[in-house]
Amino acid sequence: MKAVVWHGTGDIRLDEVPDPEIQDRYDAIVRITTSAICGTDIHFVRGTMPGMREGRILGHEAVGVVEEVGPGVRNLRAGDRVVVPSTVACGACSYCRAGYYAQCDNANPGGPRAGTVFFGGPEAAGGLDGLQAEYARVPFAHVGLVPLPDTVDDNQAVLLSDIYPTAWFGAELAEVGDGDTVAIVGAGPVGQAAIACARLRGAGRIIVVDAVADRLDLAGRQHAETVDFDSEEPVEAVLELTGGIGVDRVIDAVGVDARRPSHGPAAEALHDQTRQFAHERAEAAPEQNPDGDTWVVGDAPSLAARWSVRMVAKAGTIGTVGVYPPQIQHYPFGEAFMKNLTLKTGNCNHRRYVPRLVSLVGSGTLDPTPLVTRWSGFGDAVAAYRAFDRREAGWTKVALGLDDRGAVAPGMGEEAGTGAATTAGSHEGNAG
Repeated sequence: MKAVVWHGTGDIRLDEVPDPEIQDRYDAIVRITTSAICGTDIHFVRGTMPGMREGRILGHEAVGVVEEVGPGVRNLRAGDRVVVPSTVACGACSYCRAGYYAQCDNANPGGPRAGTVFFGGPEAAGGLDGLQAEYARVPFAHVGLVPLPDTVDDNQAVLLSDIYPTAWFGAELAEVGDGDTVAIVGAGPVGQAAIACARLRGAGRIIVVDAVADRLDLAGRQHAETVDFDSEEPVEAVLELTGGIGVDRVIDAVGVDARRPSHGPAAEALHDQTRQFAHERAEAAPEQNPDGDTWVVGDAPSLAARWSVRMVAKAGTIGTVGVYPPQIQHYPFGEAFMKNLTLKTGNCNHRRYVPRLVSLVGSGTLDPTPLVTRWSGFGDAVAAYRAFDRREAGWTKVALGLDDRGAVAPGMGEEAGTGAATTAGSHEGNAG
């Protein structure tokens, strides 16, 4: 089968690899109809998340059709259309039962304290092949795979694999509630989804901070207030918008690959921190292999965290879902301490949120459709990676179409009939 394969920092290829096979009684084989490229995938190629093994299939977002199940999988059968949550969990341990699927005791071969397992990641994250492939093996499929109604098309469903659960988790960590003024740092896919999630949780005002013009435009079309950090100093802008108080909640949706402003007052304000950021960048990615303006590591790893701490009001809350890998050692803890801030962070417990999000989309309460700004053929996957990495205009979120068989085409979900909040029924006329 064809798959997107990591060969080294700055080196990914579309390869022919062996088909996956059932290895455990709780496994399933899923034929992938749609996958997607995530910012976390870019970390692996840029070198800001170490520990990858050469030959690892990338990707942790997918929709597909079950092809085969192991004898322990009693709730799924061949032909079921499913979304694959990005993280893997057993469903039986105390952490899974409490909803902390990302801290499952049994999924990681390294043992209960080894950490979160997700598809297409480093060895420390379970060493599983990913979902940017024609077929994938899904461990603990009886827990992980979430059936889809045909009212939810592939375009919508692939965003429920990781992006929307992570955004919802970020809003939950930040304790967003009725009437809150919320700042979202980063207008990439998770930041865009966080606008809708914060609004669903009752936010009164939403301010989005970024510098990529089309991403700010997309946030504006969702009726967020936008701040361009290449044009104005973002903390000062947020304080001005909030009467000098700051926001109640911040969602940090950037993480380790934050970049410095290229010009404007914010760039001038950070001039004296050039040496500090250079040190942080070397710490974040000791091995780098840029190709021109592609695979370039963020030049200010702690900047999103610093801005978040400064723009939140005293006694406010910050929810961090942008990825900060273990080698990152810098956080403005002293400033946070002096402001009595509540800081929450971690890997998303995807399986906790996906079923509810599927129902919200199927019922029309939530529509993720505008977030997929590019739909690319699988043969063009590496070129799509490059465009997404460079933040080219129009490449906010990239879906990869792999196989039309059994898929529900973009825009067809609304024609699938009733039963939107259930996983019952199949509408053959909408397949493909």
